Amino acid sequence: MNIAIIGGGAAGFFAAINCKLNYPQHQVTIYEKSKKTLSKVKISGGGRCNVTNATFSISNLVKNYPRGNKALKKVFSQFNPKDTIEWFESRGIPLVTQHDNCIFPVSQESQSFIDLFNAECKRLGITIKIQHKLNSLVKNDSIFELNFNADQLICADKVIMTIGGQPKLNGLEFLKDLGHSIQFPVPSLFTFNMPSEPITKLMGIVVENAIVKIQSTKLIDKGPLLVTHWGMSGPAILKLSAWGARILEEQNYKFKIQVNWINETNSSIVEEQIKSEISKHN
Repeated sequence: MNIAIIGGGAAGFFAAINCKLNYPQHQVTIYEKSKKTLSKVKISGGGRCNVTNATFSISNLVKNYPRGNKALKKVFSQFNPKDTIEWFESRGIPLVTQHDNCIFPVSQESQSFIDLFNAECKRLGITIKIQHKLNSLVKNDSIFELNFNADQLICADKVIMTIGGQPKLNGLEFLKDLGHSIQFPVPSLFTFNMPSEPITKLMGIVVENAIVKIQSTKLIDKGPLLVTHWGMSGPAILKLSAWGARILEEQNYKFKIQVNWINETNSSIVEEQIKSEISKHN
């Protein structure tokens, strides 16, 4: 039996490895459209790759995801952060938990994961094909016909799609043609672009615990905020864009935000802090 994995990122490699471990007699092939595999793993977590999170309660874990809580509960009951830790550490990559519950490799290098994935594929006999862009996917009876670049036709008994987020609906059309229902994709986890605002003159400044609210909505979050030359970034901003992905799309990405720079809503305490700072410079 031939199993085709479409997408050479972390999910694709993980799927391929586990397919081969469970069905060693099957032929497993990863097809990646670009020249390199695992490119996002390389840069994730600032090049260190935050592989999972030390939130071990499934009911608490799903609260960190903007959508799909019900489906995710079922998924995490099968494979959760504890399983992730065991999977990597049993293969020789020790992990460490930071104060914010993010888990990184002890090496602090994403290359540790890249080397492991490639070594496992080599050990198990998994084929990796780069520069294979999927143009069409058709099912004839029980066989899938995959048409790649240069009209290269490949047949597979099973297909696993690990293509990540798609910016446009047409990137998912071939799945829709197979009978899957597709939700209209919108951007998520993006920075806020405000290049004409004077705040950009403070580029490079990081506020460790700001409160950010999007006006005229219930969207509010807190955490580190980074001022950039084009606007604002950092966890507080990225989380807001994730939770408000569809709301912000409906507003055509034109909205106003309020920033509480000192993470304090009590006006009396704020006033005292301001007076204290002024007195230090008198």
